[in-house]
Amino acid sequence: MSDPLKFLVADPLAGVQTFVRQLLQSRGFAVDNVLCCADTETALAQGLIFKPHFLITDWFAKAPLTGLQLYQRLRDARPALHLSLLSFEVTPEHELQARALGAHFLLQKPFTADQLKAQMMQALQTVAKNAPGLPSPTRGVMHTPRPAAPRPPPVIGALPVIKPGDKVRFNGAVHVAQYVVHRSGETVVQLQGQGGLIPLGRLAPV
Repeated sequence: MSDPLKFLVADPLAGVQTFVRQLLQSRGFAVDNVLCCADTETALAQGLIFKPHFLITDWFAKAPLTGLQLYQRLRDARPALHLSLLSFEVTPEHELQARALGAHFLLQKPFTADQLKAQMMQALQTVAKNAPGLPSPTRGVMHTPRPAAPRPPPVIGALPVIKPGDKVRFNGAVHVAQYVVHRSGETVVQLQGQGGLIPLGRLAPV
């Protein structure tokens, strides 16, 4: 019996991490099989141990380790790794690179929850149909979701970005973010010289 699909989400925006995690859980994937990270260095270190089947990552164009490089490094540990990309900037060159790596989609930020959901569901269906050697998605992926009451679509991708090493304002003082951690559906930050973990919403970039 094969292991269930495992997902690694690498995105600096807490809203993106939370939505993808909740979406996958709503389709039957266990919380332990969805790992979220706010930067590529953490994603690589955790991913080499976690060995995901599916990577959903921001482009991280200005990071020392870009989203594409993260995918290539993780693919050494999981050759059949699936890829989906998110980016504030989408150019023809971006699209060409995404296609060359076989990405399921390249979605431009900011986007609505419905747009990301549609892309993710299509990608999961493609995995289920075209890669019989991979673990199968669990219940719900191929089902039509129950209709929900109409509401304005939330926009994901417009939240403040805080990365390790960034300066932030907290309680009127400027601090440096040391760690950014996603746990139990929320993102928290540990500041240098501070012992506690602070919810991301209480911090402001400087």
